[in-house]
Amino acid sequence: MSFLHIPNILLAIPRNPVTAVGLPLVAGFLSGSPPSTKVANSNWYFGLTAPPGQPPREAFPFVWTLLYCSMGYASHVAVKALDTAVTTTSRDNLTLGIGLYYVQLGLNFAWSPLFFGAHQTGLALVDSAALTISTWYMTKLLDRPTNGKATYYLLPYCAWLAYATYLNAGIWWLNYGPGKRSKGL
Repeated sequence: MSFLHIPNILLAIPRNPVTAVGLPLVAGFLSGSPPSTKVANSNWYFGLTAPPGQPPREAFPFVWTLLYCSMGYASHVAVKALDTAVTTTSRDNLTLGIGLYYVQLGLNFAWSPLFFGAHQTGLALVDSAALTISTWYMTKLLDRPTNGKATYYLLPYCAWLAYATYLNAGIWWLNYGPGKRSKGL
């Protein structure tokens, strides 16, 4: 018997591949739109010192669109595997993995308002680290029960999150770390 209960609506959404992909796309657009508008005209953001390897800002919407699609489809793969899982271990791993999927979605969508909206680079870094760890663990849980299919879709996301956390950490350290400006956490 599974130790975690996921409401039926949270299982029904990813059962359909269109809604599985649509949920992170729409939620990502909604969470990123107001801060993105602010950033386009923000002296604060352009005044920050960035770490080496910062991509052009035009790359982010393209990359995130692909990642939202792949994470959404991975949730579809996971729910379909849960529907046919026969062993308790597989069901438990899939259930926890799907639960973590929704946790990481929440963490993901909190990041832009923290970083761009509130200018809280330190809190955004904590969020990014928690997001990265939970997503890697989710990927590990979903790997075996989906025969690696979920991992195929989630591995680029995991890699990007590690890179994004590096960028966030670099921005925090270079601008608000010891001996720097006082705001940022």
